Amino acid sequence: MHTDTEIKQGIREHLGQFSLHVLLVFATGLTIGSERAVVPVLGRDVLGVESLLVIGSFVVSFGFVKALLNLYAGKWGGEYGRKPVLVLGWATALPLPVILIFAPSWGWITIGNILLGINQALTWSMAINAKIDIAGPEQRGLAVGIDEAFGYTGVAAGAWITGVIAARTSLRPEPFYFLAIVVVLAFLISIFLIKETVQLAEAEIDDEDHHNANLPFVEVLKRATYGDKTLFAAAQAGHIEKFVDTLFWLAVPLYLTSQGLGIAAVGFIVGIHSAMYFLQIATGGLADRIGRRPPVVAGMFLAGTGVLGMVLVEGYLPWAVLSGVSGIGMALLYPNLMTVPGDAAHPTWRATGMGVYRMWRDAGYGVGAILVGLAMEFVNAEAAFYMIAALMFVSGIIVYLWMEETHPEFGTHEPPAPATPTTNQPISDD
Repeated sequence: MHTDTEIKQGIREHLGQFSLHVLLVFATGLTIGSERAVVPVLGRDVLGVESLLVIGSFVVSFGFVKALLNLYAGKWGGEYGRKPVLVLGWATALPLPVILIFAPSWGWITIGNILLGINQALTWSMAINAKIDIAGPEQRGLAVGIDEAFGYTGVAAGAWITGVIAARTSLRPEPFYFLAIVVVLAFLISIFLIKETVQLAEAEIDDEDHHNANLPFVEVLKRATYGDKTLFAAAQAGHIEKFVDTLFWLAVPLYLTSQGLGIAAVGFIVGIHSAMYFLQIATGGLADRIGRRPPVVAGMFLAGTGVLGMVLVEGYLPWAVLSGVSGIGMALLYPNLMTVPGDAAHPTWRATGMGVYRMWRDAGYGVGAILVGLAMEFVNAEAAFYMIAALMFVSGIIVYLWMEETHPEFGTHEPPAPATPTTNQPISDD
């Protein structure tokens, strides 16, 4: 057991390590951002790929690979510690720049994208778990907000930097030299500067109800998926909100260009949506003061309204405003949905529980890409907007009805009793 004099949580108390993890999640964002702008054009102009279905399938495969590895990243982070999983995630990315520079066909790019999915799952999962370990219950929302704000800023910066490099030089190899520098530096920081944080999570156990400790992996999977109404509400909302991200990745550019908007204007409108994600640095801290549930509910309906509005209006300025509205909604809901399993899980299975949530959330990339693709293929682009908006509203209603407040100070959520044959029997670690 740990005492307060031995281990103390708090961002200020561990500012150096917290800052390093912020830097690393920014690098994680830079890594995926380095692919978003250049690789689709590389496939079309250099490797001869023109099919929209192929581009959509890249989102599908990325989403499902990242989702599955999110699940195991949380499990491994609980069993072996955060640092080894973080190092493995950056090691997985080391071949990526080489593959992108020398790939002779789209098949090689696909292999690189599988590695990217693994890298994103392992590094981002451990980044958020480490920040939550450091922050403690009182600053958990702020920690998640900072994590997601800097991660998505990295995505935007990576896309912009590699796009500028490609415009001034060529599609390859120059943009991927930048990617190589990012990956190598992040790998070295993970090995030599990052310290283990799992002991900070273990320090919370003294103040927790021990009958919830050491749940077997299968039991955590069940509980975080459907065994607890609050965690189910969070999982389904996380899954469906990814449909909005996928819509802006695939459908929004095609729809706006079909309405006569130029590509530069389209890029700006899509960029406004992504730029709003930086507000997570404020919305995460807001949830520490007012609770997780209000910003999640508001965000689901606000994002859905923004998506719906984009097919009900015409014109550059209205589209830009509604893109921003949907982005603000995402900034409200995104970090606070992730905080819910962090609040509700016992520290001994928190990393695994968050891995389950992140699995269901990022599987939304794959499912969303399939649904958006089918709607655009067999109906029209507008149908994709109507469908995603309707699903966001339904999901928001489920959150409103089923999600209880999980904030540790004024929350109403009580975790269910362990699912064991006899409640007096201690749960063994599996």
